[in-house]
Amino acid sequence: MRAHLRPGQLVRRAPVIVVGAAVLFGLLYVLVIAQQPPESGTTNWRTTNFGAAIDDPGSFLRVLLDAITFAGLLFIVASGFALIFGLMRVVNMAHGSFYLLGGYIAYEIQQSMTGEGFSIPGEDVSSWEWIAPMLVAAGCIAVVGLVVQQLLLRWNQGQDLRQALITIAISVIVADQIIAHFPRQAQLVGGGNAVSLTWPGWLDRLVDLHLWDVQYSLARLGVLALGLGVGGALWLWLYRTRTGMVIRAGVDDQQMASALGINIQKTFAIAFVVGSALAALGAVVGASQGNIASGQDGQWLLNSLVVVIVGGMGSIFGAAAGALLYALVFSFSASYLPINGTQYSIVFTFVLLAGVLAFRPQGLFGRGG
Repeated sequence: MRAHLRPGQLVRRAPVIVVGAAVLFGLLYVLVIAQQPPESGTTNWRTTNFGAAIDDPGSFLRVLLDAITFAGLLFIVASGFALIFGLMRVVNMAHGSFYLLGGYIAYEIQQSMTGEGFSIPGEDVSSWEWIAPMLVAAGCIAVVGLVVQQLLLRWNQGQDLRQALITIAISVIVADQIIAHFPRQAQLVGGGNAVSLTWPGWLDRLVDLHLWDVQYSLARLGVLALGLGVGGALWLWLYRTRTGMVIRAGVDDQQMASALGINIQKTFAIAFVVGSALAALGAVVGASQGNIASGQDGQWLLNSLVVVIVGGMGSIFGAAAGALLYALVFSFSASYLPINGTQYSIVFTFVLLAGVLAFRPQGLFGRGG
């Protein structure tokens, strides 16, 4: 005999059915329902910038690649936040400010190395003139993170409100100091221009994918490769080295780890340094792919928060999954919403956040309390 769902069971499963139906409709809308803009006349709810994927597969592939490569950048930045906040449970609200400061430091280093002006042609930049600013910026922000952790945060371990207030104050101070010590950039930003780093010349070009006549940026594919490299290195460090195992053990049971003779404060300091350096690495990549400007600290802190919460606290795999979901929703909603509603694409990222928390309060890969 077939089992029949009782009314109470139907009510409990209704949210799952509604969400499943919404996801299915979204997929069908992108793949077959959407229409290309007419040459003349009015638009309707089916009119998007590119039309359905079945009608314009080349544009669909570009949007998909944009989402995946953006996920690589999101993961680089958010992995540092996942390490500090998601794994160590340290509420570091200054992560966005570390990102911003790292980007400006790298910009100054590249400018001094090349001797060029505001905009540097890609062919004038060697690989070393991109790698050196990245290393210097990551080192500087790692030192800043170590100072913050040792002087201000180690004495407030487990006190989330105090940590949040301290790091918010640090983020405000860093933002003001950027304006004070990078006057040329502040003036440019105030005048409506953002600063950016330049990729090495061999990366700053398009490659033919030999699929639907699509040519794609080699630099963006490089961002994806960097994201995969960072993810692999973090996994090896956390799960295949003694330091990583000690960090995870200290998070699970700090008192027991200390009783076994493990220097918890030292290992937590190492993790904080690595997380801060990853913020700077992400800033260099982000400033090379786009730009960096005052005010982006809050934006990237919010991005990191969404990625870690969606993916789950304390999980590098969760951070990767959260970054991919966030990027897919953001990119496809911006490209495939009806033409008159693309400004609402940011809303869908919070719909993603609310939907995940409604069904998995601990996140996709987070562990239950």
